[in-house]
Amino acid sequence: MFTAIQPLILASGSPRRRELLARLGIDFSVALPEVDESFLANENDRGYVERLARLKAEAVGLGQPSSWVVAADTVVIVDGRLLTKPDSEAEALDMLMQLAGREHQVRTGFSLFRADRSFLALDSVLTTVRFRSFGCDWAKSYVQTGEPMDKAGGYGIQERGGVLVEAVDGSYSNVVGLPLAELVELLCRQQVVVPAVRSAKS
Repeated sequence: MFTAIQPLILASGSPRRRELLARLGIDFSVALPEVDESFLANENDRGYVERLARLKAEAVGLGQPSSWVVAADTVVIVDGRLLTKPDSEAEALDMLMQLAGREHQVRTGFSLFRADRSFLALDSVLTTVRFRSFGCDWAKSYVQTGEPMDKAGGYGIQERGGVLVEAVDGSYSNVVGLPLAELVELLCRQQVVVPAVRSAKS
């Protein structure tokens, strides 16, 4: 669907983000950024995910200044609290029970960075998700699959965690971890990718 015409790096270890980009036919390489993901004092959800998206892109891009670097970070928000990846099965279970039968928000910050042009674009997308009502047994059975452990809020909507989801208002790919429409529009504006259109046969 799209073709990369300039070198592109995805600064992420997330298999979901890699899969989302790859489905569009975009060629890219992958590099894993090393950044401190701790919260800053009084930091809100938008500030947190956009700051981390910038830090991840810079951590990779400063070492490869002639490449474009995409990075992202996702957080779940419920009752004003920010939920990142659970550190234990007990924390994953607690997160899921906080979300059961309620709406929450998912915000993904994303960045595009190129060091040799001093270029940085930064934005975020917010999606509202409603979970169905479920009891502790549902949550425990899901946690025991191991799936929640590397996902913000303790669930993956595109995998078995989708059974917990009743409705999505906004970008679905944003909940997976990368808001595709907004990111690809940015990549096209900078001529990093172009639509892959075959010429008509004569």
